[in-house]
Amino acid sequence: MEPTKIKADFVSVILTAAILGFAPLILDPFWLQNLGKYLAFAFVALGIVVTWGYCGILSLGQGIFFGIGGYALAIYLKLEATGGELPDFMGWSGIETLPLWWRPFQSLAFTICMIVAVPILLSFPFAFLLFRKRVNGVYFAIVTLVLALTASILLVGQQAVTGGANGITDFSTIAGYDLFSDETVLVMYSIQVMLLLAAMAASIGLVKTRLGKIIIAIRDREDRVRFSGYDTALMKAAVFAFAALLSSIGGAMFTLQVGLVTPTIVGTVISVEMVIYAAVGGRMSAVGAVAGAVLVGFLKSYLSEQFPEAWLFFLGGCFIAVVAFMPNGIAGLWRDLAARLFKRQEA
Repeated sequence: MEPTKIKADFVSVILTAAILGFAPLILDPFWLQNLGKYLAFAFVALGIVVTWGYCGILSLGQGIFFGIGGYALAIYLKLEATGGELPDFMGWSGIETLPLWWRPFQSLAFTICMIVAVPILLSFPFAFLLFRKRVNGVYFAIVTLVLALTASILLVGQQAVTGGANGITDFSTIAGYDLFSDETVLVMYSIQVMLLLAAMAASIGLVKTRLGKIIIAIRDREDRVRFSGYDTALMKAAVFAFAALLSSIGGAMFTLQVGLVTPTIVGTVISVEMVIYAAVGGRMSAVGAVAGAVLVGFLKSYLSEQFPEAWLFFLGGCFIAVVAFMPNGIAGLWRDLAARLFKRQEA
């Protein structure tokens, strides 16, 4: 059974690669950029699948790490746009010299290192200390939710160095290339798809390893795993750090696709939405996470245009329907249909 499951996961990743690879042939640059924006949230949804679906860790603060990646890249892009000079919002706030911690972000290599390193260095010790103190379940979710709210308030309050409520905007190049030209959009989309496929493969591979089997056991009976001699706090913190890394990469991709970053990508609303992406797609499926992020993202864009005053009610109805009739999300519905068809063929 296990080889069959591994083969099915491999086929699902290949199909996802084929669909996403075919998209540039049928979508114009505007919709390709929109698809890239939806796929940015797929990184976060993948991390939530691993932490929530397989390890039982429900985090409502993934927007924090999403914002780390988004703001890190935005700082680099802003400094490139100003030629390393003082950004406009700092001048309006009375700052005369560029802050010391901004200066290294003039290097793209340093920025990429920060996008990767900072979420891991922040999330691992934070999660390890909480899990060591047996803070789990809804209490951990509440802590992360409060931290997301605090982070968004902090970003707004520190307007002199973060741009405040307006965020960091007004940049149009990356490494000297026009950020919004058709060619750059295609290249950025291709890089994003390759990173997403690598993240899918890493997520699927993780749950297939010995560590993956242990975290599933932690989700079901953590006390027994602990009594067996495993350091469950260490393992859960490692899984949480992995999800934080994926969220940070997604935030950087979001900044590239949208061309700005604001505190709204760190707050509680978007952090809860990220969990919904995974729930709609299927919290036990990597492919479902990608499908959920794209579907919910498209519905938000389409419904807000067609029904500007009532689109939230439509979207809320979709979520209620998923919870009531598809508890395993889109991936679960697909598995059930495939199983029924297979049984009919056998009959």
